[in-house]
Amino acid sequence: MFVFLIFVIGIGYVFSYAMESPGILYVAVIVSFFMAFSSYWYSDKIVTKLAKAKEVKFEENKELYRILENLSITAGLPMPKLYLINEAQPNAFATGRNPKHAVVAVTSGLLEKLDRSELEGVIAHELSHVGNKDMLLMTVVVVLAGTIALASDFFIRMRWFGGGKKRSSGGGQVQAIMMGIALAAAILAPIAASLIRMTISRKREYLADATGALITRYPEGLARALEKIASDPSPMQTAKNATAHLYIANPFRGKQRQSFLSRLFMTHPPVQERIARLRGMKVEDNMP
Repeated sequence: MFVFLIFVIGIGYVFSYAMESPGILYVAVIVSFFMAFSSYWYSDKIVTKLAKAKEVKFEENKELYRILENLSITAGLPMPKLYLINEAQPNAFATGRNPKHAVVAVTSGLLEKLDRSELEGVIAHELSHVGNKDMLLMTVVVVLAGTIALASDFFIRMRWFGGGKKRSSGGGQVQAIMMGIALAAAILAPIAASLIRMTISRKREYLADATGALITRYPEGLARALEKIASDPSPMQTAKNATAHLYIANPFRGKQRQSFLSRLFMTHPPVQERIARLRGMKVEDNMP
């Protein structure tokens, strides 16, 4: 978060210098802190609304509720709120600002197509995101990456329409250099921010897989669940690019390219690699 904030402020500085408008830097700082603050407090409400998820009470699905409750106790976490997404695709996500205000959401397809051990593996994975504080990290990173994209777009539009003041001839060379740097930053900064966001997302998925397997003591359950989720062709109507990284598996269906360049822009690690890591784990029964 600190590095990202510095990145946003640095981009704002370059743009403000090139445009000779200090206000751009001030706006970049204010917007960055405002977006980080709002994403911290309202991430659960924003994400569940985008996913069209509805809260599930104990009386509505007692078995699912008990699975979540038992795994929460095992993980040493407060029980999060439980939400259901009316989608045929098996998938799930966790969100919220901290363990006391967490949400775990599952699709109706997940309940229909997975057996109990597989369902426990998925829910344990999501609880791992809660315990590892991945929800807050990823939510803030997404917001800051979006802020960088907006700032870059704003700068390019300002230059296109001739915004900014004109320097005197004495500073023309410096101005030209800074303008070149600013234009390069406007193009490359959103790409760099997206790469950072996606790299963080992939690393946290590997960690959540491992932690979830330790919670259930049964890595095979999550491995089989990932196989079923990845092979299911059902589309997800409520999937959004802004929230795709939160799901246990990419909600967008289609052939996944495996070239080096395409893998850099993946929000999730390749499913087969995740499955191989899970099946290579040795979980001892006497582990704490």
